[in-house]
Formats: sequence, C-alpha cells, structure tokens
Amino acid sequence: MDNWDYIRLAKNYRKQLFEKFLLTKQGHPGSIFSMMDIMVALYHGLGGFVRFDPYTKKFIDRVLISKGHATAALYPIMRQFGVLPEEEWDNWGKGKSCLRIFGNTSIPGIDVTSGSLGHCVGVGVGMALCYKRDEIDKKVFVVISEGELYEGSTWEALLLAKHHDLKNLTIIIDVNNLIILGKPNDCVGLESISEKIAGLGIQTYTVNGHDFSSLFDVLESNVKNPQLHCIVAHTIKGKGVSFMENKNYWHYYNKMTDDEIAQARKELNSVST
Repeated sequence: MDNWDYIRLAKNYRKQLFEKFLLTKQGHPGSIFSMMDIMVALYHGLGGFVRFDPYTKKFIDRVLISKGHATAALYPIMRQFGVLPEEEWDNWGKGKSCLRIFGNTSIPGIDVTSGSLGHCVGVGVGMALCYKRDEIDKKVFVVISEGELYEGSTWEALLLAKHHDLKNLTIIIDVNNLIILGKPNDCVGLESISEKIAGLGIQTYTVNGHDFSSLFDVLESNVKNPQLHCIVAHTIKGKGVSFMENKNYWHYYNKMTDDEIAQARKELNSVST
C-alpha cells in the first residue's frame, strides 16, 4: 500500500462512522476523526505495528484508548479484521448490539473500559510492567488526549514508566489543540508538551498525525530499536469534514441540516486530502 491507500482507508473508516453518528444521533466525531489516521497507521501500516494472529483472530499487542469517548474509532477496524462480528456492526444504531459510544471490554478487540480521563497511562504501565517481568512478548500502545495532561495521574504514570524503562510501552498523545472548553492555551497552557515529556527522560517524537510517512518512520524506528517513547501527534479536530474541523463544539455530535449531511458525505467520498 502507498500513502494514498492509507488516506483512502482512513476516509472510508470516517465515512462508515459518520453514517453511524446519523443513526445513533450521538458520538464524538471531532475526537474520533482527529485520531483516525493514527489508528490506521498502527493497525494497517507496513503490515501492522499492532500484531495480529489471523488463526485466533486476536491481536497480540494491546491498544488502550484513554480518551474513551473516541474508542469507536476502532470499531470499523475491528470489523475489517474480522474481530468484531459483522452483525454487531450492522445492528449498531438499528437494534441490539454490543457496540457503545464509550468502549468497554465486552466489545471484541477493545482492551480497556475507559472514559474517565487520566487513567490509561497507568493501566498501560501496569500491563507493560507485567509483560516485562513475565518475559511475555507483547507491546502496549496508549492513546491519550492532550486534555489528559491536566490529570496528575498521567504524570505519575509517566514517571513510573521511565523508572521501569518499559521498552514495550508507547504513549501517543493526540494533540488537536481543542478540549471541550476550547483551546488549551485559553484554559491552562500545555506547551511545550514535547519538552515536558522529554524532560522526564522519555524519548519523544513530534509528528504530523495525518502524515502517514512520518507516523510510519517513528513506529518503524521503535520496532528496530525498542524503547519507552512518546509520540506527540499534532492533528485537526474533526479532520475530513470541513465544517467540523477545528471546532470545539464538534467534540460532541450535533444535529445537522440536510445540506451539511450532503456536504460531509461528499467530502468523505472525495479522493483528495
């Protein structure tokens, strides 16, 4: 696959989820769309950085979506891999389905029940530490929002990760420059995130979270030279639908006019970036 294939795949996943937003009339499109390219890179990039066993139809590695309101980004991916039964996806928004707006461990392929922000770096550290001590070959990826950097528990867990030198742990921060209240700099400034994480002694990379080449370079480098590291991925909230992009009120689903629905569908079907 070349980069255009990954771009089209991510757009297709956004399109599938957009139709589910219309059916359920709820969800978090801004946060889901901002991280979708990162998820495509993790699960599909260069054969899959999140390793998959096709015989058991289970993932070997763990992915924890700490920003639990955006866990639905994984649903079409789980469906694509055959982990999520087709009927569960088809019924979501129409009938009985295991799928929920917030992910939980009853859903196939979802590794943590999340939503209360600031928890999953700690959960990921615990998992990675157990795998390290038991010499189990499993990697742990934790995806957090920049808003979770307001939580002290996040920093405590990062200190613990560094203390134990967890080379099987990757922290990915989806920095879309918007939280529910607006821009972080108008609330409590977070910059420079990269410098703060690096100051803990953690290898830190800053990338464009919508540039597959950059994402692959960082993820592949850690396959070749495993180390505890953090990827600060700068993204656009609501990526892919112009009237959602960089709008904090699209953190939540909002009622749309027929014209807006048509526009979103057109943009998500477009082959351009």
